[in-house]
Amino acid sequence: MIWDCAIIGGGPAGLNAALVLGRSRRTAALIDNDQPRNRVTRVSHGYLTRDGVRPEQFRNLAYEEIGRYPTVRRFFATALEVNAARGAFRVITSMREEVWARTLILATGLHETLPRIPGLEPLYGKSIFNCVYCDGYELQDRPLFVLSEQPGLYHFVKTVHHWSRDLIVLTNGKPVLTPGEKERLQVKGVLVVEEPIHSFRGDGGQLTEVVFHSGAFIPRAGGFIVPHWSQKAPFAAQLGCRPDGAGGIAVDELGRTSVKGVYAAGDTARFGPSQLIIAAGQGSKAAMAVNADLIDEEF
Repeated sequence: MIWDCAIIGGGPAGLNAALVLGRSRRTAALIDNDQPRNRVTRVSHGYLTRDGVRPEQFRNLAYEEIGRYPTVRRFFATALEVNAARGAFRVITSMREEVWARTLILATGLHETLPRIPGLEPLYGKSIFNCVYCDGYELQDRPLFVLSEQPGLYHFVKTVHHWSRDLIVLTNGKPVLTPGEKERLQVKGVLVVEEPIHSFRGDGGQLTEVVFHSGAFIPRAGGFIVPHWSQKAPFAAQLGCRPDGAGGIAVDELGRTSVKGVYAAGDTARFGPSQLIIAAGQGSKAAMAVNADLIDEEF
């Protein structure tokens, strides 16, 4: 069988693309290994009618709705290899299945690399987060930190400061702030600590303090961190899709890449706010582009 579309990735972008394609009377193969990036968090926010939804609850509801459409099938597997062959796209999965499709939507998302600081991982997604629009409300006015080892930290600090004035900035020994930026933060009452971090301490997923190599520590109730982002899968590069210069894939307003028949949605396409509602909307647009382009071929 040659499917109308193969969707790689079962996050909100891939799930919504599958829904729209099912409603468009298109056959769609959704290849999903059930390893979404937001599984580390307890709840997700910012999605109208689903604010505060648990990630597993969101996925269960999505698959219940997608299951109403008989032309959509889920392949519970990891995509291992993707290539163009015989006028179609071939996806080889970890279950040794070959999925052939006329078009391809890449919705594999991002891989995040956190600083190697003891104690961080058990707190991440519970009291330490990366998206202030997703989790800032719950931490408002609490003693927080912002940590980044990358340029661009100053803008992120300004954003977090809107939610809490009790804020410290951590660079873990990296010179990522200019003298002028540090001076402006000092005027705002924001303490900048450039000393390397020894560890984070907490209990039951709740941060209690940041410990530095000197032995000093600062009590904190939570914080935001900027991970290093990279593409989770290499398929876009392997297929020859043009990058956008910022780590994502160059796409048009509907998710079409530079390679005919290949589309991208969600964090795969553009690095940006990692909200369910944004990724889902991009998945919907990519599915509409797939259907429109197939209609043009068939009419």
